[in-house]
Amino acid sequence: MASTASHLTARAGRPLRGTVRAPGDKSISHRSMILGAMASGVTEIDGLLEGDDVLATARAAEAFGATVERLGGLGAGGRWRVTGRGGFQAPAGVIDCGNAGTGVRLLMGAAAGYPIAASFDGDASLRSRPMGRVTDHLERMGATFDWSGRPGLLPATLTGGTLTAIDHVQTVASAQVKSAILLAGLNASGVTSVTEPEKSRDHTERMLRAFGAVVDVEEAGEGWIIRLQGGQPLTGTTVSVPGDPSSAAFPLAAGLIVPGSQVTVEGVMLNPLRTGLFETWIEMGADLTIANRRVSGGEDVGDICARYSSLKGVVVPESRAASMIDEYPILAATAAFASGRTVMRGVGEMRVKESDRIRLMVDGLRACGVAVEEEPEGFIVTGGPVPGAATVHTAHDHRIAMSHLVLGLAARNAVTVDEPDMIATSFPGFVEMMWGLGGDVGG
Repeated sequence: MASTASHLTARAGRPLRGTVRAPGDKSISHRSMILGAMASGVTEIDGLLEGDDVLATARAAEAFGATVERLGGLGAGGRWRVTGRGGFQAPAGVIDCGNAGTGVRLLMGAAAGYPIAASFDGDASLRSRPMGRVTDHLERMGATFDWSGRPGLLPATLTGGTLTAIDHVQTVASAQVKSAILLAGLNASGVTSVTEPEKSRDHTERMLRAFGAVVDVEEAGEGWIIRLQGGQPLTGTTVSVPGDPSSAAFPLAAGLIVPGSQVTVEGVMLNPLRTGLFETWIEMGADLTIANRRVSGGEDVGDICARYSSLKGVVVPESRAASMIDEYPILAATAAFASGRTVMRGVGEMRVKESDRIRLMVDGLRACGVAVEEEPEGFIVTGGPVPGAATVHTAHDHRIAMSHLVLGLAARNAVTVDEPDMIATSFPGFVEMMWGLGGDVGG
């Protein structure tokens, strides 16, 4: 089975054809579980991403006192019910967040507002990822952290309660930092504000409103100021999770680079703060069309069709990074087939994701025979025929693995990735989906 294989290999073959549905959006899936656990009453979630990361957050919600039930559905689009008790209770054991960076940072923000102690841990990858970018601000609000090892790295024990609102100005656009502060601010005294000179994804603000909170957003130049009055209760609601644009990117990318292909992904979220990759591809000359635009679960969605295209290199605006930070690996894979240079700068955030994604993409593309220049805050890919014939080290990073497998579908020779089991963190059923489209991906 793909989920237990030690390696996966992708080879060029026939054109890819078909219509598929993207897994539920990971960001909204995490938030629906956490807010459902914080709320009073029942939250019904349809289309939840049932990847490992979100399931870790579901277990955490249960540990904090909510009743969490799976009602049905298969694979990447399950139906779930969360019954909250109007706040978090002290968990009986350690909250193991696995590899879920979004999950642990948002859970810390939520838990900080309650007079409880909670210990957080994760796998080796999560233990290496910086938590101080969130916990420093939670400490400013009154929470305390006991670091078992090195300060700023898991494992850690949080003691929350009696928080005071803060005014925070973002220096780097980060939805995780903003969201953690706002979730803590729900139970802080006073008005919590987050100023973002550059906008980051706004799923938390949208979802807080759906759960009954009042969130004020004031436009400020190219960014905005978000304000939240403390002491607001949340009430359970119904959440329909749209398709994840980050996941949809993989089959769409394959459609763009495999000759003769036409791939449609249905129900993809089109929130303007998440569509930077699609805008970039169109600038590169991609034959990318969107049909059946509609609103689902408070988010714009649509069906995206990608046809094989002759791509050209572009300079990606640095201001676009916040809207596509998770998509740079697959952008780099498609840029490998474009004529000319694709310049990606202002993306230093990639170095503190599940892995150092700049370094791993540079190493992987070079192993496949692609010309790449690495910079401290970015990289440059010069496209052309891709030899392939490489085994790529993924450092247990799902996006690195999927990006190189997509590249392998159009390379001259096969491309193999190691540790592919981590693909299940964000895209359960990825291999089966690629099979259904005609892709040659196997163990």
